[in-house]
Amino acid sequence: MKIEKVLQDYGLSEKAAKVYVALLQLGPSAVQKITQKAGLARSTVYEILEDLALDGFVNTYQKKKIKYFSAEEPSQIMRLVQNRADAIKEILPELNAMSGVSRARPSVRFYQGEEQMKIVLDEILDEASELICFGVSEDLLRILGDYHKTFLEKRIKRKISLRLILRDSSTARERQRLGPQQLRQVKIVPNKFSYHGIVYVWKNKIAMFSLANDLVAVVTESQELADLQRALFNYVWEAN
Repeated sequence: MKIEKVLQDYGLSEKAAKVYVALLQLGPSAVQKITQKAGLARSTVYEILEDLALDGFVNTYQKKKIKYFSAEEPSQIMRLVQNRADAIKEILPELNAMSGVSRARPSVRFYQGEEQMKIVLDEILDEASELICFGVSEDLLRILGDYHKTFLEKRIKRKISLRLILRDSSTARERQRLGPQQLRQVKIVPNKFSYHGIVYVWKNKIAMFSLANDLVAVVTESQELADLQRALFNYVWEAN
């Protein structure tokens, strides 16, 4: 069920997501009924309900010595999530200041799978004012075709310019043709070297996507390495 998957992405365990959805469908219920609906052991369901209550997903009340549970309205959950995000945003400058020393050293993050690759692309959209990129356009379109359309629309809406070096292909030439109307400049290099993947550089970050076999993204955060990558990119750009 897609709803349970989204709840798991938010941070709930598989069983907790199952219990919350069951309770949402049932309405206010005692543990026994929730247990039957969720298909889990009573002791497990009770423990999960207590945890969900602490997290604000579930409310409790007592009626004739029986404890009842009710699912918090989804709209209220949304407000709860937003409030938590706002709270983090308020202390973000302090958190960044605390991590300032460690940021002097390059940091590397790894992401695996299509969904996690989207996290990196969303990070680019949130942070970049201009973007450079080198790679094979067919790879990204093949793996993230529908999402890439969304990425393109958001990039244009946020006025993030893109300079792109692509290996020669019909797709590359089409992207070059459409470039002016999509805030994109494209230069094409000869199709005599075999490679796959794509590399984005913005601010002090480099994101490298492996798209041939394993779907992996590696994000390196280092001003020195990002500047080095820009210098290499600009050399190729000016040579073509």
